[in-house]
Amino acid sequence: MMRTPLLAAALLLSGLCPLQAQTTYKMKPVAIQSRWAKEVSPQNALTAYPRPQLERGNWQNLNGLLEYAITGADEAVPYNFEGQILVPYPLESALSGVKKTLLPEQRLWYRRKIDISQAAGERTLLHFGAVDWQSKVYLNGKEVGGHTGGYTSFTIDITNAVKNGENILVLKIYDPSDRGVGPSGKQVLNPANIYYTPSSGIWQTVWLEKVPTDYISGLNFTPDIDKQQLNLTVSAPAGYTVEAIASANGKPAGKVKGKSGAPLQLKLENPTLWSPGNPFLYNLSVKLLKGNTVKDEVKSYFGMRKVSIAKDEKGVDRIFLNNKPYFNLGTLDQGFWPDGLYTAPTDEALAFDIKAIKAMGFNTIRKHIKVEPDRWYYWADKLGTLVWQDMVSPNHSLPEGAKAAFEQQCKETLAQLHNYPCVTTWVLFNEKWGQFDQQRLTEWIKRSDPSRLVNGHSGEYLYVNEKLRSPSPDAYVGADLTDVHSYPNPMNAIKMPGKARVLGEFGGIGVFIADHQWNTNTAWGYIQEKPGALKSKYAVMNQHLQLLERQGLSASIYTQPFDVEGEQNGLLTYDREVVKIPFAEIRKIHAPLNKDMGAIPAVAAQDADLTEPTSIYSAMLQEYIDGKKDPEFLRKLAMLAVQAGDKDGAALAGADYFAVMKQPYSEEDLRYVMQVTGSTRDTGFSIIRDNMEAIDKAMGARQSAVKMMNLIYQDLIAPAVPDNGANPDWAAIYAAVKPYGAPGEEIYLRAKTIYLLNKQDKAGFKTVAREYLDKYGQFVKLDEKKKIEAFMN
Repeated sequence: MMRTPLLAAALLLSGLCPLQAQTTYKMKPVAIQSRWAKEVSPQNALTAYPRPQLERGNWQNLNGLLEYAITGADEAVPYNFEGQILVPYPLESALSGVKKTLLPEQRLWYRRKIDISQAAGERTLLHFGAVDWQSKVYLNGKEVGGHTGGYTSFTIDITNAVKNGENILVLKIYDPSDRGVGPSGKQVLNPANIYYTPSSGIWQTVWLEKVPTDYISGLNFTPDIDKQQLNLTVSAPAGYTVEAIASANGKPAGKVKGKSGAPLQLKLENPTLWSPGNPFLYNLSVKLLKGNTVKDEVKSYFGMRKVSIAKDEKGVDRIFLNNKPYFNLGTLDQGFWPDGLYTAPTDEALAFDIKAIKAMGFNTIRKHIKVEPDRWYYWADKLGTLVWQDMVSPNHSLPEGAKAAFEQQCKETLAQLHNYPCVTTWVLFNEKWGQFDQQRLTEWIKRSDPSRLVNGHSGEYLYVNEKLRSPSPDAYVGADLTDVHSYPNPMNAIKMPGKARVLGEFGGIGVFIADHQWNTNTAWGYIQEKPGALKSKYAVMNQHLQLLERQGLSASIYTQPFDVEGEQNGLLTYDREVVKIPFAEIRKIHAPLNKDMGAIPAVAAQDADLTEPTSIYSAMLQEYIDGKKDPEFLRKLAMLAVQAGDKDGAALAGADYFAVMKQPYSEEDLRYVMQVTGSTRDTGFSIIRDNMEAIDKAMGARQSAVKMMNLIYQDLIAPAVPDNGANPDWAAIYAAVKPYGAPGEEIYLRAKTIYLLNKQDKAGFKTVAREYLDKYGQFVKLDEKKKIEAFMN
């Protein structure tokens, strides 16, 4: 019998909606995966306590299999859900077991049963580590709360909606990724080069916690090494006493007692200071007291450290750690995984990234345009690394509401990460992405957290191949640092009184490693090197850093520790399996600038094969000529041919492989076709055209159309429009692309619109631009759409 949406909603409200039986979980196919992916199951999905800075024993992990459904924006809660998803892995990830793209006009739903036993005088809190982007939360049919913002945690008190026994939890998620007003980082619906696959929905741990009626809801502490004290405030209801006890190596180290909500000073005698070389942490126990009765108790930890700008013995403004000059030797970590996207497969994997960066000899991580789960910062504290924390950039075109959304996300980020000693620097904007009110916001962050440095704009001065991309007056107003990005070679930032000079990004050397690539069509980097040449090139760059340090440079951030999707400029591959310069050798390169390495974590990865890649391909090509034609060999040969730049070889091997493929094509086959097809003339192009729906289901929305458009442009449009001074025959171009249907028409209209816009040809522009926006405007980025509409008017 057909059930109406109204009836489905009624069943949900009564708690009678049927929940699907548990099914067998299976990770979806992915081009490459990390070693930890095979350890993931519904029973052990990120089971570690998620909030080490405010820990209680009475909690319940809700990670695991939930039901999911995808509906239109205005549809009611579905009665029949589509299947199961493994939380907290995002919808688009292979580890979720779903691997689908959420479009802006769609909504994602989650549903699960929770057994709760709630005693008198007890409150039940529902915690979400992070949900991207906007959520509404229902319990037993009642809306109990929600949150807007994809990177920070939120808590809902569900006490009044809880029933003893079985409860039904439902979430409704809206995530337009880069098409919305909220910060989305480097997630875009059509990723390419420096932008990556989105992560929609729940992507950090979901958990329940039982607390007393009156309880400790938060801690805020700031170390002061000069006064040998921890400044502490305990958030709890008025009228209570709080007691905080610090311990070190199991022995008491300090104690303070006072009123809840009041500033307290916990004195420490000769405190041991935290640094990357000696990441010493104190344990902290905090009790909420009524008289002598303990009403609530939480555990935490802290580190005693100070970061500042001061003059060295030569009068040079530098970054100081614990009142001494400290060169921040860092790398740009983006926190993406091939199998989990925004979510590391396991807690061990989360820690591995920091261990690997430490093992390479870095002492600093710039966490780039992403806020990690609390446990990442715990591992950074425990293992010992400085963290420059980026704010997640606003939508670059700043649509209505984007500024407010960005500021709210910044406010929540400042609060959530305040207690972690590893975080020493806040980075407000990156390379002018969505920049606004820079002085006001820089000064606001400085007032909000005077205990840390503020980098108001990393890379507002951006040099590529020694050419300045755009001049920037007042780039460093209100900031503690002057910051320059320079690709590929390092350079110094400008000198300004009272500010330290830092190199916020440099390097980006692209090195591809066969069989460890997300996308074999690209090996993006600012420059390309063979594996055998990387070590010497990298060593020379670091020798120049030594020279720049003598001239006043205080920090450097190398791009990047790990490959990410189409970028292969990492020091390790995306799957974390191959290190391109052996750990011991890269530590030697870094040693002159990092004299505070401390204990080196034990990490495992293969050393890169330094054989000339073209030699490997040449040997395989000879095997092909001699008759080797098995399918797996043909697949690898075609991929290596693409990397070696042998289009003819790729086409030959690809055509032979396509000949043995059988319909219906597997996801693996379709991904291969997408990777090796390099022309509209290739056999693979017709396979893409005839299997668009299946490709998009496997790889994400519009992947097939975007691939086709790129190839159509490359083969049929670009040759006719070599530059803006050309006078192309647009009628002839249209006739050439028309047989390719909607992808041909879309790329034709886009190319003609951009061409006329660049020529400032307003007479011809309006008609074609209007047709382009009317038909395909939903796929146009907001900033580009604004430029088009502005010229139309």
